[in-house]
Amino acid sequence: MAVKIRLKRIGSKKAPVYRVVVADSRAPRDGRFIEEIGTYNPIAQPAQFTVKEDKALDWMLKGAKPSDTVRNLFSKQGLMEKLHNAKNQK
Repeated sequence: MAVKIRLKRIGSKKAPVYRVVVADSRAPRDGRFIEEIGTYNPIAQPAQFTVKEDKALDWMLKGAKPSDTVRNLFSKQGLMEKLHNAKNQK
């Protein structure tokens, strides 16, 4: 089972809002997920992104792979750098 950290769309037509979720890679985009760890609103000016950093780091250390979009959002938050620092400390 491959675990991914990805976006789940919950917004209406023409107004996307996303939840950042941890899900099995085989599950549908808006389907079953393991845990919700954040939100992303690209329509807001500036775009709003919130994430539970401790949970995201914990899942990534366990082997969860972020999608490309989520990886970019994490990089802007400085989360990928924290992940690399945590891996180097072990």
